[in-house]
Amino acid sequence: MMDYQVVGKKLSSRLSELTSRAEAIEEELRSPLDADSSEQAVDLADDEALAGTDEVIRQEISEIRAALLRIENGSYGICSVCGSSIGHARLDALPTATRCINCA
Repeated sequence: MMDYQVVGKKLSSRLSELTSRAEAIEEELRSPLDADSSEQAVDLADDEALAGTDEVIRQEISEIRAALLRIENGSYGICSVCGSSIGHARLDALPTATRCINCA
């Protein structure tokens, strides 16, 4: 049987790291544009890339929070489609998995 408390601690640590990164990105995105129009173009391109990164980070944050909730309520490791156990190897590789390999 997999020790889900260990998984929970790893997920919590990752959540903390991602939350810090997301906050730093938000702060960067809120910073005013440079007065120089050529610098503004560079800043806007950078902001677009940061916004994309922020979106990916926020999605992972959401998945981690959902996994932590499943650990808390006892449904972690159970396929949301068929109700079978999600394999340990799959959970090791993707701790936020909600479906077994057959349903994925």
